[in-house]
Amino acid sequence: MAFLFRWLVRLASAAIALSVLAALIVYYLGSRSLPDYDKTLAVGGITADVEIVRDNSNVPHILASSDRDAFFGLGYAHAQDRLWQMTLLRRTAQGRLSEVFGARTAETDKLLRRLDLYPLAVQSVASQDAFTLDALEAYSAGVNARIAEINADSLGRGAPEFFLFGAPLSPWQPADSIAIVKLMALQLAGHLQDEVLRARTSLQLPDPSRLPDLLPDIPGQGVAALPDYASLFPQAPRYAATAPAPQFLWPVPQRGLAGASNAWAAAPSRSANGGTLLANDPHLGFTAPSTWYLARLQLSTGGVIGGSIPGIPALMVGRSEKLGWGLTSSYLDDQDLFIEELNPDNPEEYRTPDGWKRFVTRKSIIEIKDQAPITVTLRWTDNGPVLPGTRFDLAAITPPGHVAALSWTALSPRDSSISAAIGLMRAGGVEEALTAAEAYVAPAQNLTLIDADTIGMKLVGAMPRRDAGHQSQGRLPAPGWIATNRWQGVLPYSANPEFIAPSGGIVGNTNNKIVDRPFPLHVSFEWGDSQRVMRWQGLMQGREVHTRDSFIEGQLDTVSVAARALLPLIGADLWFTGEAAPEGTPERQRQRALELLANWNGEMNEHLPEPLLYAAWLRALQDRLIRDDLGPLADEFDHVEPLFIERVYRDVDGAGAWCDIRQSAAVETCTDLARLALDDALVWIGETYGTALESLRWGDAHQATHDHEVLGEVPVLRYFVNIRQSTSGGDHTLQRGRTSGRDPHPFLNVHGAGYRGVYDFADPDSSVFISATGQSGHFLSRHYDDLGQLWRRGEYIPMSLDVDLARAAAVGVTRLVSE
Repeated sequence: MAFLFRWLVRLASAAIALSVLAALIVYYLGSRSLPDYDKTLAVGGITADVEIVRDNSNVPHILASSDRDAFFGLGYAHAQDRLWQMTLLRRTAQGRLSEVFGARTAETDKLLRRLDLYPLAVQSVASQDAFTLDALEAYSAGVNARIAEINADSLGRGAPEFFLFGAPLSPWQPADSIAIVKLMALQLAGHLQDEVLRARTSLQLPDPSRLPDLLPDIPGQGVAALPDYASLFPQAPRYAATAPAPQFLWPVPQRGLAGASNAWAAAPSRSANGGTLLANDPHLGFTAPSTWYLARLQLSTGGVIGGSIPGIPALMVGRSEKLGWGLTSSYLDDQDLFIEELNPDNPEEYRTPDGWKRFVTRKSIIEIKDQAPITVTLRWTDNGPVLPGTRFDLAAITPPGHVAALSWTALSPRDSSISAAIGLMRAGGVEEALTAAEAYVAPAQNLTLIDADTIGMKLVGAMPRRDAGHQSQGRLPAPGWIATNRWQGVLPYSANPEFIAPSGGIVGNTNNKIVDRPFPLHVSFEWGDSQRVMRWQGLMQGREVHTRDSFIEGQLDTVSVAARALLPLIGADLWFTGEAAPEGTPERQRQRALELLANWNGEMNEHLPEPLLYAAWLRALQDRLIRDDLGPLADEFDHVEPLFIERVYRDVDGAGAWCDIRQSAAVETCTDLARLALDDALVWIGETYGTALESLRWGDAHQATHDHEVLGEVPVLRYFVNIRQSTSGGDHTLQRGRTSGRDPHPFLNVHGAGYRGVYDFADPDSSVFISATGQSGHFLSRHYDDLGQLWRRGEYIPMSLDVDLARAAAVGVTRLVSE
């Protein structure tokens, strides 16, 4: 027995030793790719020495004697910290993920090949201005200098992920950066999905006249009556099954997560210090590392500092010595879906206003790791690329003998958007910035600007020119063979809405409706916000003058106007009306919940129980209202629409009819459904978080999910690469924390402000900014998540152009010297 015990101890000790040794080897190999920020490196491609001073937050301050060398330095810094992220973005845009990840990304590659984004980016290189071409080439040379250094010095292939997946690393090219801009346009586009959902809902509803309740227009000028989808395509399937979208590295966000943001500016007359102010927090899907990378460049026109996206040689948001700029999603309707009729005698032809015409076709081969390659036949009509019925639920709305094609401004072979972004960095004021921004094509954004004296906002990006006779006004898929439905080019830049030096001294956008113009100059029928804007208006007009700190308070505000408006409506007949109920009964639990909510001010604070009670109640209520009418399609409405709930409970145009369950004999009232939905919510909360309502925390359900896109679901490893944080805010607060809407964790915070910045031109060096994770993309680096806690607490870091301040506590200085 003793002999056996000794050998068991020896085997256990050996296993432990081998495990420790394996862990040390893995750490050694992984740490080889940690960048050394304090060094001197000889490189080719620069005209003079470049100095990259990394301040104590690891923000690189790139100091160069020429603009070309500054962009070289930015490329080198991006590749030092985010080479894997850049490579992943490039492969996604190219439709080449399956070469690394195998068959699970084949659908993503098929989509990107059909959209043809990378070839369009290659063609767009020739459309850039001379300065931008030089910047693109210099940036590419900087990235390639880092790749050459990695190969020469065996620096762990540049990132741990390259060890795990063995992705070959090709040199960076100017078209790669343009392709990433186009990929960002895809991630910010949502009108295709909105059109499909509107069509599916129109086909499914027993009473199509109820469609404006569930998919309401933002209050404003009314819209002329539109045909229901069945009248456009009588043969469209009404109850077709749909395929779920791929999850792994699928580049198209689910509906409601395509893009958001806040930005507002104050003129000197509304500023306590007499200078202009600007606050901006663009919202994107959360990832680790963050989409954003903070940087400062010294250009011939002066210093610029702000947020960049690795792979793109521009500060997309930020400030220079003379200009501040911010971006918000414009919700411009820049996509239209067309249903194309196939020739029954020749399926290689489709119908046009002038008769039958052959598809433009091309075959594309997708290489798949460890499997045989697949060949995809790409097809285009005059309206755009043909999309398969298996994606975007297109099969559910496409009649037999038809296919769907997409028109989209980002499918331009002359896309000069990156020239506009680089031009903003050099602009000397609002007027020059507006001129530079004319080159924007896609994604369309609201550009908020300040200089020393002036504030302004303008929608930038190509606006499609539609015919006033368009059958669906772009809200539903339309017949592609009718001339009045087709695009007629783009509108002139002067047609884009703008607000320059407004008399009130305040301008801003929360993705709300910005103009009330009739179709076809309407900009959009789908807007991203109807609630946050009301809170923003109250905060802006509640003060005669503003400061940097009051703008920060606005960015971090967590009061839900929607909660304040909806709770009195849905609980009108429930407050304090319950009969005495013993402890432990559902009636008693309901009374406790109502007592908590009755005394709540609508603040979506992470430490309070009321936000969770409210969110779960509204979610259960909307599901009860629509489930019997829509069936499984109700799953697509996974976020609460406040305007729908308000219309129902105010019985606007008979919307109260939603409260009656069609499949039951009884006639239910809206109060009945509110009570039943509250009970549903309390049961779910009890099963998930416990029955002690006073001890609930919104932050437990509303964790920000900064997950690694590739390694985030790998057992054990996910605890090292994912960054989870308890957060305040919600779907309809200025500090927006968009929830996932999907079971089993519907309230996870998956989309929000990965970057925040506040710029004060009365004292520019007092400006501040922050990123949601950290500068490094290497999960073994201390800079992988060091900014995350500051971001969660609503804190910022200095956004100064003072080089001495950056040097004072620098974590390293890299000197690139010419070979």
